[in-house]
Amino acid sequence: MQYSSNIRERYPFLTKYFEGGINNPDKNIAHCILFYGSDVDAQYSMALEIARMLNCKGNHTPECDCLNCRWIRENNHPAVMTISRVDNKPSDDTSKTVISIAQARKIKNDLLITSEYHRVYIFCDKDDEGHIQGLNGLNFQEDAANALLKTFEEPSAGTTFFFLTKDKSDLITTVVSRAQAFFVPAIAQEEEDSFELVKTALDGYLQLERSQVLDLNDRLCELVKENEPVTVLTQIQNYIGAMLKSNGADAKLFHDFQAAEKAKKELLLNMNIQTVIENLAFELVLNR
Repeated sequence: MQYSSNIRERYPFLTKYFEGGINNPDKNIAHCILFYGSDVDAQYSMALEIARMLNCKGNHTPECDCLNCRWIRENNHPAVMTISRVDNKPSDDTSKTVISIAQARKIKNDLLITSEYHRVYIFCDKDDEGHIQGLNGLNFQEDAANALLKTFEEPSAGTTFFFLTKDKSDLITTVVSRAQAFFVPAIAQEEEDSFELVKTALDGYLQLERSQVLDLNDRLCELVKENEPVTVLTQIQNYIGAMLKSNGADAKLFHDFQAAEKAKKELLLNMNIQTVIENLAFELVLNR
């Protein structure tokens, strides 16, 4: 898996969020970051992009071509390490199916040595063909995770850990509790303007009475239970966007489009999905 050059275009809000923290004089981002969602490749590219921003010694633009940025784009930086059941194993480590205690020990020893770089450790899994996979209780077991808990709590200065997984519940709670979690949505493989998933639920929503807001909320909650939440929110935007094309001066529709965009941002910041949907339903019905 290599660095994806279009990751910033795919996830502008997420990259801007981290960019703001990194550009803060105190590099105000969490030292343990958990990415979750079905697209683990995207999580890996996002982790590499954040590592690039943390280590950039050039002009700090997305196009910077300093040595650190080039190394990271080539996935060849000496201080940006992938930790998996097959990557960065000590020479005497014979384990093949797990991130091992020997790897945990090596990380702790490495951190005793000062570095001129911002060190980044990306914890993930890989399949037999080398494709990035998510962490779970089988490949990142409790003994190895517990061996690093103190390190995760109080890492050396200039150190950031990433954990990539499909679902937060796949990791032990002691790791999850020490990390700031971010949902990284999959990019839906669908036509840009599709809204077939939400059409039935939204048809006629502009005519709903205030007493019917909970009915809309229930319909939308059912959709996010059965489909990826960000896909549902994107299709809500598409539905409203289609209405805007023929009613461009309608301030209510413009407000609703922005409300759906706000809901997507709230989801990326790990807000409870039921709360996100409820807030959106109230915005769509009550804000007239």
